Amino acid sequence: MGKRLLQILGPVLLAGILVLVVLFSPGNFGLKHVGAGTEKRAAVSLSANVLKGEHIKQAAFQGNYVPFMGSSEWSRFEPTHPAVLAQKYHRNYRPFLLGARGTQSLTQFLVMQNLQGTLKNGRAVFVISPQWFVKDGMRPDAFAFYYSQLQTVEWLLKDRHSAMDRYAAQRLLRLPGAKSDQLLKAALHRTATGRALTAHQLFYLKLKRQLLTREDQFFSSVNLPSLNSAHVAQQAALLPRHESYRALDRLSVRLGREQTSNNRFGIRNQFYNQGLKKPVQQGKLRGFQRDLDYTRSPEFADFQLVLDQFARLHTNVLFVIPPVNAKWARYTGLSTTMLRQFARKIRYQLQSQGFTHVCDLSRQGNVPYFMADTIHLGWRGWLAMDQRVKPFLTQPQARPHYQLNDQFYTKTWQQLPPTRLTQYATQH
Repeated sequence: MGKRLLQILGPVLLAGILVLVVLFSPGNFGLKHVGAGTEKRAAVSLSANVLKGEHIKQAAFQGNYVPFMGSSEWSRFEPTHPAVLAQKYHRNYRPFLLGARGTQSLTQFLVMQNLQGTLKNGRAVFVISPQWFVKDGMRPDAFAFYYSQLQTVEWLLKDRHSAMDRYAAQRLLRLPGAKSDQLLKAALHRTATGRALTAHQLFYLKLKRQLLTREDQFFSSVNLPSLNSAHVAQQAALLPRHESYRALDRLSVRLGREQTSNNRFGIRNQFYNQGLKKPVQQGKLRGFQRDLDYTRSPEFADFQLVLDQFARLHTNVLFVIPPVNAKWARYTGLSTTMLRQFARKIRYQLQSQGFTHVCDLSRQGNVPYFMADTIHLGWRGWLAMDQRVKPFLTQPQARPHYQLNDQFYTKTWQQLPPTRLTQYATQH
């Protein structure tokens, strides 16, 4: 009976032992090299596995890829999209798109934890969406979808007991995804109160990092989508052979006119038909955004985590503030004054700390064919952004000098009305 049981269970036990050996083995034992094709697909895939992992990203960033961080805007592949322009005109950089629908500052802060070698003394582009800055900040379900234990462990093992670390730990403890591992949760509690991790916690975190790293190395490229790579190639085929701003703008106007022909808002026909046409005809959306306020939100403190991390790594960053479709805003009652106040507040948070590269497009929402839909950059919007991105990434830039201010983590700043900004600046 025992021999029979061994024959049945033996292969299973042996397979389990081999899996453990591989998972906890040092170095690159048993790993496949990340090829250029995989890097190219991953850079525009907007895959959650790529965003949460590190193996593919670290391989790509050894070449000429640059982090382009943001959220859902990256999925609008117009001919003037950053990834399309860089590929068509063989620029000396390639965007690696980090973000998708639902990613905000806290997710991007965690993403940065396993990109520190890339970001240190490097460059990045970061798009700030006004829509992140709602009353309650990031939605817990959106955060949970992109949450990475690997990135959290990487950060905890670098804990410096600063205001950034304490705030990040406190924030994570209020969200469901970060509390699923009890030992990890205990480590977060210690960091949140400014205490050093115990020897037991450090041992556990190092072991967990090894396991999670190996899992990422094995599985991050499994079923890696290639559809967006095809979109980039298709859009690049529409571009003029030689790069010319005037020719690109003419193309943008033509495509924008053709693709927004069925509505009065300048919204892409397909997007309008799928989600807006019927409720607009029924009058359900008129004035529905009149009470939205993007000037008071916990997101301002979450965003400070990103700035703090960029500053610690001396990363030179171009921040982009996109507009909202002005025609749509007038229809839905979204306040133009409030949007301008938001831009003013976020610029103050950036510029007062030494982040001087700011591409503020927030007043361009009235420009024809600037937006692809209600809130995302389109044909001419991407082109306007490229007028700042290309020189920022291709020309020498002065070393940044940042002066961080922990006051930006406070509830006072989160809820500060922009009308009191001058007074606040004088006091701080």
